[in-house]
This record gives sequence, structure tokens and C-alpha cells, in this order.
Amino acid sequence: MYTAHPDRYAEMPYRRTGRSGLKLPALSLGLWHNFGPDRPVETQRAILRRAFDLGVTHFDLANNYGPPPGSAESALGEALKADFAPYRDELVISTKAGYLMWPGPYGEWGSRKYLLSSLDQSLSRMGLEYVDIFYSHRPDPKTPLEETMGALHTAVQQGKALYVGVSNYSAEQTREAARILAELGTPLLIHQPRYSMLDRRPETGGLLDALDELQVGSIAYSPLEQGLLTGRYLNGIPEDSRAASDSPFLNSDAVTEELVGKLRALNEIAGSRGQSLAQLALAWVLRQGRVTSALVGASSPRQLEDSVAAIGNLDFDADELARIDKIVQG
Repeated sequence: MYTAHPDRYAEMPYRRTGRSGLKLPALSLGLWHNFGPDRPVETQRAILRRAFDLGVTHFDLANNYGPPPGSAESALGEALKADFAPYRDELVISTKAGYLMWPGPYGEWGSRKYLLSSLDQSLSRMGLEYVDIFYSHRPDPKTPLEETMGALHTAVQQGKALYVGVSNYSAEQTREAARILAELGTPLLIHQPRYSMLDRRPETGGLLDALDELQVGSIAYSPLEQGLLTGRYLNGIPEDSRAASDSPFLNSDAVTEELVGKLRALNEIAGSRGQSLAQLALAWVLRQGRVTSALVGASSPRQLEDSVAAIGNLDFDADELARIDKIVQG
């Protein structure tokens, strides 16, 4: 029987999510790619246990995570039953709905029918009565935003979610979503955007400014840019890498000589700070406190430990930030 480490809260910083009472760990564990049936169950459970022992109290999922879709939630459900039942109230568990889950016109996007049906399925797979955060995973261009936000509000009213969030929404869409939810009486807690040293759209598109104004939290996904910022590509494309497999999320064409040069220059900055490139990338996302938490994936406990070590140095001086900007934007 798993027993959590007694000092699990000693090192991890926890940040308040917007103006809510909820605090999230600076690093959260995302169960996107490594919790399907193609991965050993014991490895999955070892990652989850190590995460919690290190103070990572937030496990982030979506209905379509796996692969195949739904399998990550099922895997977490088994782990919750086996290891974490005594610790449920110490965990923040989130899930999302928005992408394709089943055939026909009701299996994706943002309708009330899809979102609430999907949430029921997610709760069943995880063996939970509620999730802590339920997200609209992407905006639906054809469903009124009032309907999508109304479904999130209903999830809270039904006791199936404690908080609600949005992901992949623009600054303008986020402002409107927050307005609708405020009128309904269910505040928008958090936004989950893609954000990294190599992807500055939350800055350039005004999303971070909007979240500051709205006092809404943020949790960045892909802060390591699909592995590009882990140091694996400093000498080109490894045979066993995601880029070598021509994944839909990262293909070999993206790993250009110019990009590799930038990664090597960033790695030099990381070395001068006593960090790995991945640790530098995570610290950069978490700098200045504008981002509540950064989402990391892990294929092993050791990889997770390397990511969590980033919290040891989250401060940057002006020269370091300027050098990073020059490398990335040059």
C-alpha cells in the first residue's frame, strides 16, 4: 500500500489561482501522452506517486487523453483506487471536453449535450463524484458561447465540478466567457493556453494581459514545446524522438538547423544558471508569477524529478531575459 511522503509539501511553491481561494503547485502533471495501454501500468503509477511525493498535487486530464481517448482517465481511476483514495482531498483533478470522442454530431465541440455527457463519462472512468476543474477544451465557432458557458455553470450547480476553465480561447473570447460566467454566478477560474519560450502567442495576442485584468489564473501547456526544449534535439533528431516519428504535434521538418542553433544557445544560458534546458524553459514560463502553474508530462519518475528541480531557480535578471529574447526572436 502506497503511503505519501510526509514532507511532500516542504519544497513545492503553491500559487493562488487568480482571485480564487484555490492554490496550484508551480508544476502540475499532465496525463496527455504517457497514460495509455501502451505504457506499463507500474510505470504510470510510479510517476503519479513520485509526483505527489514531490508536492505535485494537480493532475490534469481531458476526455481524449491516452491514446486511445479515455484511457488516461481510466488509468488515473485505477491509480486513485489503488494509491490515492486516502488523499483525494489533497488532490486537484481536472478534465476537459471539446475534441472528438464519439461518432455523430454530439461527440465534440461545445454544445450543452456534448459537454455534460462527456463529463459524466469522465467521472465514470475516473471513479469520481466530481472533478476540481472542468474545462471547455476549445471554443466552438458554431455554438453560442452562452450555451457552452451555461453547460460549465450547470456542471458546478450539479456538484460535478468545483471550478471551471477554458483552454485555447483567444483574449477576446476569454473576456466574453468570463462575462457570461460572472452573470451566471460561476466565476471563470483558469485558462489553459499553449505557452513557451518558443511560442509567445499568449503575450503577443494579449491573453496574459486579459487574464491579469480579469484576475483569472493560467496554466501553461507544452512549456517544453513538445520536447524541443528538453535538450534532446541539441544535436539534431534522435531516432526514438517524437520528431523522428513525424507526430502530428511535432515533425522532422520543424527541427531546422536554425532552430537547433537557438536551442544550443539557450542551453548555454541554462548551463550558466546551473539548470538543464528543460528546467530553464519551465522557470521562464513561471517567471514573474504571471502564470499560475506549468504543465509537464513525464515518461518516468526520473524525468519528472528533473522537471520539478526547476523550482530551485525561478528568478531571472534583466540580462538573462534579454539574451533569451534575442536568441528566440533573432
